[in-house]
This record gives sequence, structure tokens and C-alpha cells, in this order.
Amino acid sequence: MTDETESTPAKPKRPLWQKLLPWVITLACFGWMYRKIAAVAGDQGVVSYLASVFAPVDWITWLALMVPYSILYLLIDTLVLWRAVNWFNAKIPYMGLLPIRASSYIISLLNEQVGKGAIAVYLNRTRGVPGWQVGSSILFIMFCEAVYLIGWGFIGWTVASDVLPRELSAIRFAFVGAIIAVVAVLIFFRSERFAGVAFRERQIFHAFRQAHIGHFATIVLFRSPALLSAIWVYSECAALFGIEIPLRDMLGFLPLIFCATLVPGPFRAVAIALWITLFPDQDPAKMTAFGFVQHNFFLVFNAAIGLLFVRRANRELYGDSEAE
Repeated sequence: MTDETESTPAKPKRPLWQKLLPWVITLACFGWMYRKIAAVAGDQGVVSYLASVFAPVDWITWLALMVPYSILYLLIDTLVLWRAVNWFNAKIPYMGLLPIRASSYIISLLNEQVGKGAIAVYLNRTRGVPGWQVGSSILFIMFCEAVYLIGWGFIGWTVASDVLPRELSAIRFAFVGAIIAVVAVLIFFRSERFAGVAFRERQIFHAFRQAHIGHFATIVLFRSPALLSAIWVYSECAALFGIEIPLRDMLGFLPLIFCATLVPGPFRAVAIALWITLFPDQDPAKMTAFGFVQHNFFLVFNAAIGLLFVRRANRELYGDSEAE
């Protein structure tokens, strides 16, 4: 066991510009969307025009679509975490991880990375797994998710290239780059040729040193039902806002929009702005309302699910008295 495993170095304080950058990006996106809507709203005003977009939506049907989807996503998200942790860290039953995976969504409302850090703290305190090794498994999942989104983005472009903006043909090069990245990671972390490289031996790469191609493929396979169900759910929800996006077209657009949710910042502003960018012929107010509600309800409802599990997670972390 190395010193890196035994003690975690103090995390350096982030510079001010890193803290402000997500908010600057968010304000820039919402300012741009405001101008787009104002140009359409005219004398009616932006607020009044947006209200007229929300008013006719059948919210009961919308909830009937989004609530099951959010629950399905939690179950799949936990499945992916369970699979990686059991491969690389410790044997933990699926139901043993569900409470902390759900509870971490509460923290993710403010900071997704801190939410993932809560999982590392949980496994460290309840199972004795070194925090760096848990972080390695989460980093491995994030790497696989990037590859999975790019892969489905390429499939979507192949299927719906006739309706996608020409600029999105660059997804072909991203797909080739993703394949090269997977091969490079496998060679670097699995080949004996690089066994003496100090960078490779860091604990944060614990999972990558053990992973083979089947591990990468399994995470992509486990995660894919979440995207495929999202394509249908988002297409149906868009229709409730008066926006017609066929399933074939949604397959082309949605993986790219989900990639935009990885950009740090509150309210998923970049992803919402991308809905307007990718659908220039649609009413920008409808696209803004749809994107804002879809992405932010998803975050809030997942956090609400987390509230159902937070007491159990706290009890496992701190014991009955401290959990109260």
C-alpha cells in the first residue's frame, strides 16, 4: 500500500476564475436565449410569451412520462456503479449501493463532482475502500460514459444525417478519436511495456490497470437502455410542448445534447441553449421551455428520490445517533 492510499493530500483551493466560469457560461447562455425569445415575443413580452407556452402543456401526461424515466435512470445508474465497484473495489450488493447513489443526487444539485465524492466517502467509511480507488472507479465510469455518448451520437448521425446540421458530421472524427482513446488506454494500462511508468501506478488509475475491453463494453451496454428510453420519452414530451421531433431525429440530436450536460454550470444552461441551436426553425420559447423543464426536473426529481434514502445512507455512515 502506498502513501497515496493511506493519506489523501489536502485538496488545493480552486482559483476564483474556476468558481466563476460556470456561472459566466450560464449567464451568457440565458442572455442569448432571452434575446432569441424577445425577438419572437415582440410587444407581448418575454414572460407573458413564455407563460403562453407553458399553459397548454398536459402536465399530468408529462409527469407520467418523466417520473418512470427518472426512476429507471436511477436503477441503471446504480447498476453501473454496482458493476464497477464490484469489479475494482469490493463485493457490495446492489441494494447496498442504491441508498448512497440516490442520496448523492441531492448534493449533485449544487455540484455533481461533490455528489460523486460522497460515494467515495461512503465506501471508505462503510467498507474501508481507499478513497482514491473509489475515485478511480468513478473516473472509469465517466470515461466509459463519454465513449458511450459519442458512440450513440455517431449512430444517430448515421441514421439521421439528412436532418442534422452539417457541422455535426464532426461526430465521425470524435467517434474515431473515442475508439483510439479506448485502445490507447488499454495498451498503456495493461501492457507490460509501460509497467515502470510512475504515472500509470497512481491509485487514481487503479480501475484502469485492471480493466479489459469487456469492462468497457459492459458499462456501455448497461448504460444504453437509459439513452434509448430517453429518446422515446423526450420525443413524447416534446410533442406536449407543441414540438414534433420524430424518434429517428431524436436519436441524432439527443446524445449530443446529453454531451452538453457535461459542461459545468447550474441549470444545464449549455444543453438548453443547444436545443435552440439545433432546431433553428422551431419557436425558441418552446425549445427553451422544453429544455429547461426536461433537464432541471430530472435533477430535482432525482434529488427528491434521494430524500427517501438519505436517512438510511446517513445511518450506515454515522450510526443511529449521528444520523438523527
